[in-house]
Amino acid sequence: MFYLTLAICFFSSILLTPLVKKLAFKIGATDKPNQRKVHSRIMPRLGGLAIFISFLIGILISNPSEALYGEYHLSIVIGGLIIILTGMLDDVKEISPKVKLAGQLAAAAVVVIYGGLKVDFINLPFGGIIDFGYLSIPLTMIWIIGITNAINLIDGLDGLAGGVSTIALFSIAGMSFIMGNDYVTIIALIVAFSTIGFLFYNFHPAKIFMGDTGALFLGYIIGVLSLLGYKNVTFISLIIPVIILGVPISDTFFAIIRRLVNKQPLSAPDKSHLHHCLLRAGFSHSQTVMLIYAMAVVFGLVAFIFSQATIWGSLIVILALLITIELFVEKIGLVREDYKPLLNFMKGIKPVNIKNR
Repeated sequence: MFYLTLAICFFSSILLTPLVKKLAFKIGATDKPNQRKVHSRIMPRLGGLAIFISFLIGILISNPSEALYGEYHLSIVIGGLIIILTGMLDDVKEISPKVKLAGQLAAAAVVVIYGGLKVDFINLPFGGIIDFGYLSIPLTMIWIIGITNAINLIDGLDGLAGGVSTIALFSIAGMSFIMGNDYVTIIALIVAFSTIGFLFYNFHPAKIFMGDTGALFLGYIIGVLSLLGYKNVTFISLIIPVIILGVPISDTFFAIIRRLVNKQPLSAPDKSHLHHCLLRAGFSHSQTVMLIYAMAVVFGLVAFIFSQATIWGSLIVILALLITIELFVEKIGLVREDYKPLLNFMKGIKPVNIKNR
């Protein structure tokens, strides 16, 4: 029966997206080209509305509130509605960052304060515990808002944010299925199949953008679901959702570093995100998207390996992953062209010649 639900979500998204496209033009939810955009013509956005409606259809059919973690269900849906309205308002009126943040805060507050979803403590790998106490609410909200904006930041190429989000959702669904978290599995798959239907119109050359309506909703739901399966657990297992979301988190983290290094405001827009760097490196639009998809898949596989490893094995995996990310970042100039500390260090290590005497 659940397979039928996923099929309905998929086809609902396919059927709804052309209708949303017409609505976008009618209400002025369009994206005009400028020096920061890669498209050269006026494009309809608001495509995320088709994803959200398909998601609503899916949860009405499957009734996941009866599954594990169902006590959070109503607050998640209400928060999702708030984030969708915020995104729609931005797609039509281009609201200020403060108003957009207020909408994200409201959505996160509904889930965390009204719904009660928060990370209260973490068990440390070598003994001990970190109890967040009163900080549990703000820290949980920061995570949800951070992931929401991380997905929004990578929404710069046709099919990029939707595809990366879908891969992350499948990774979350797979991990939650292994852990027996039925609710997370159900919701993640419903959103994933709703997004795949939309991607038929969003792959390059795109016929419609998901807009902030889609990017904010996908970021919000991914942020919430990644917490549901890993709250009140060990420090090691809490790293799993961070790895799964490695692409958007890394891009956001190095965007912050880049602006600090270049002495720019954190909110300053630029054309130095991951996809911009790959385009400058000579990859085509489609090649860049597929390459980032591949990175997202690798992060998902690493998360699975990490979850099955011992504590020391997990630490080795994390160290290797961090070194690989840093080398890649320096190679493509994600911070800036002359930022190559690790590469320069490696160049400075000269091999020792051992001569036979």
